[in-house]
Amino acid sequence: MIRVYTGKGKGKTTSALGEALLARGRGVEVLIIQFLKGSTYMGELYGLGRLGIPIIQFGIGCRWSAMIRTGLRHCTGCGECFRQNRDPNIALPLVAQGVEFLKEQIRNPHLSLVILDEVSHALNKGFLELEVLIEIMGQRPDDLDWILTGRDMPTDLTNIVDEWWELQPEKHPFQAGIRSRRGIEY
Repeated sequence: MIRVYTGKGKGKTTSALGEALLARGRGVEVLIIQFLKGSTYMGELYGLGRLGIPIIQFGIGCRWSAMIRTGLRHCTGCGECFRQNRDPNIALPLVAQGVEFLKEQIRNPHLSLVILDEVSHALNKGFLELEVLIEIMGQRPDDLDWILTGRDMPTDLTNIVDEWWELQPEKHPFQAGIRSRRGIEY
């Protein structure tokens, strides 16, 4: 089964992580690959790692991540980490490395769920060709499930996926000027 979580709303990665927890709770082996994401202060990295769910990041992180992780600094949403991860000189080799890692990992006969977090950004920025992703997913064993996340998922995937979720915000604290909160947004 291939599932997509996309849209402008919050909850794409969170939904995928919830699926990872359900799978791991049943004893299923799960792998999460995050494309163009490298912030080492995110709560999911620590929580899921303790539960035996690896998150492998192929992206540049925030220069303040150590201070943010300890609570000495707050994520200001400056976007520097996002801009660096959109630079082709940085992103192309990282995405290529992530793709090669993925190709190796899907040969693991015990792996049952692969989550490609923020893969839409790699696709939309031209750092990963859609045909390459489709070919990789086509090589999967029948019992290997996939979850793809990220804003603006290419609709060309619609025909090959089994489930498509479009997450849209109705109301969010950011709209009221409330900053991101440690343990909630990161």
